[in-house]
Amino acid sequence: MDVLIALGTNTAYFYSVYSVLRAATSPSFRGADFFETSSMLISFVLLGKYLEVQAKGKTSEAIAKLMDLAPETAILLTLDNEGNVVSEQEIDSRLIQKNDVIKIIPGAKVASDGFVIWGQSHVNESMITGEARPVGKRKGDAVIGGTLNENGVLHIKATRVGSESALAQIVRLVESAQMAKAPVQKFADRISKVFVPLVIILSFSTWLTWFLTGKFHAYPKYWIPSSMDSFQLALQFGISVMVIACPCALGLATPTAVMVGTGVGASQGILIKGGQALESAHKVNCIVFDKTGTLTVGKPVVVNTRLLKNVVLRDFYELAAATEVNSEHPLAKAVVEYAKKFRDDEENPAWPEASDFMSMPGHGVKAVVRNKEIIVGNKSLMLEHNIAIPFEAEEILAETEGMAQTGILVSIDRELTGVIAISDPLKPGAREVISILNSMKVKSIMVTGDNWGTANSIAKDVGIDTVIAEAKPEHKAEKVKDLQASGYIVAMVGDGINDSPALVAADVGMAIGAGTDIAIEAADIVLMKSNLEDVITAIDLSRTTFSRIRLNYIWALGYNVLGIPIAAGALFPSTRFRLPPWIAGAAMAASSVSVVCCSLLLKKYRRPRQLDNLQIQGITVN
Repeated sequence: MDVLIALGTNTAYFYSVYSVLRAATSPSFRGADFFETSSMLISFVLLGKYLEVQAKGKTSEAIAKLMDLAPETAILLTLDNEGNVVSEQEIDSRLIQKNDVIKIIPGAKVASDGFVIWGQSHVNESMITGEARPVGKRKGDAVIGGTLNENGVLHIKATRVGSESALAQIVRLVESAQMAKAPVQKFADRISKVFVPLVIILSFSTWLTWFLTGKFHAYPKYWIPSSMDSFQLALQFGISVMVIACPCALGLATPTAVMVGTGVGASQGILIKGGQALESAHKVNCIVFDKTGTLTVGKPVVVNTRLLKNVVLRDFYELAAATEVNSEHPLAKAVVEYAKKFRDDEENPAWPEASDFMSMPGHGVKAVVRNKEIIVGNKSLMLEHNIAIPFEAEEILAETEGMAQTGILVSIDRELTGVIAISDPLKPGAREVISILNSMKVKSIMVTGDNWGTANSIAKDVGIDTVIAEAKPEHKAEKVKDLQASGYIVAMVGDGINDSPALVAADVGMAIGAGTDIAIEAADIVLMKSNLEDVITAIDLSRTTFSRIRLNYIWALGYNVLGIPIAAGALFPSTRFRLPPWIAGAAMAASSVSVVCCSLLLKKYRRPRQLDNLQIQGITVN
């Protein structure tokens, strides 16, 4: 794109040098020089570049704000063998090493990712997760670097430092997203490949046309300014066309909007991993939701236990917990948490050792505990292992499914021993979010590994018509591909390891921020607040950004379509108006700056008003 500017300034400069040398050697030569054209062109180009850099700098404010979250110093503790504090030392937070123990006083920022080893407090994590209310922290709880400790003193052990920290990863995500090219940028690149040679030809044709018409006296002599001849007049028209047509604004149309859009998303707790994700999101017309942890709160609790064999409840849960403790599934965690009630004297009980552990995503787990084969999972898992399901168990399952609960079957040594009923309440506002998506002409589908009864009950509550239940991870990915084959642009929203294949297969994968690291890694967009409403915000932000990109393209192309004929002298015969090269340079710089400013207006983006109504009604997810 700089070719046109270079040609314009060099043509004006070297012709001026020629005029000076010719005038010095030939006293009869009368010609003007255009040194001011070269200097003014370069001045306006530099001014335009300066304004662009200043404007672009503002698009990176999101990164600057994120980096400012990290505290400059930290209090390093030295402990003796018994865990008692021996000394305290204030150090630069960049010097923190893994496994260092850091003291966090009230009102101070957490210096590093880690977990609490002593103390109780409430930590404000809104700057990272968007969670408005302070989160209670006690021994064993994880903390995020850059968050604010509100009251009590905490001693934390650093687990992820430097470039491994959550804050550093977020900054890297935003940086890479802002620098990544959106596919729509290829449109500008294709235009430029054709446009620049075309402008050079057009510029030369303009000069040649005016030169020849002047040479053959096709227009009156008084049209030519007294300070120049027909050749110089033609040269000015040619240079003006070359300069004003520079497609700099076209090249800035997409990257500036993508930079601002991803920055705005980051400030609202929506991490968009690049221009590709941002562009795909605005085309989404079908969203596939996982159930547990996505449509539901993701913190299921055991509400009922029905034993089918004569076994002590404590022993039953001890075996189940020893098996489930190796799984990351929310239902498994609910079983383990409930089993702790039988160990009141222990905060983190040591469960019996489980050998030959095997996880079957979407179905359950099995292991050998105390020489007993324990299988915990759904009905299909039991049938796969040829475990008979008595009529009583079938009735219990039907009853739990009717109450939108999940029935977990537990088998000990190939005999069905009990049914655990687990309830996972819907996220507040889930029904309203699905309703808003419908109004946006976005189809909603629920895919879950849970049983059909529970899945249908949950789907009915939120207003989703299409349900796929008892789906393995690969089935979720297959369903996404089937929808894509049907012509849908599909987004997948999930939070678990079993959602990762579908997140990768979807046109846009959206991971809930509270989900697993694998799901977050696989996704294109991370919803840090874990709010369902942010699905709507992400799609709306993408649509708004690409509306702005289209506006930028219309403006940039329209500017050239209007400016080139004027620069070529279309108005000169009737009005004697001509556009000197230096004014054409100023107009070109103004075009580039106007496109950047148009993109910067995205910083005033506000999420859809329907979501504000949800907040007013008090049902926004915290």
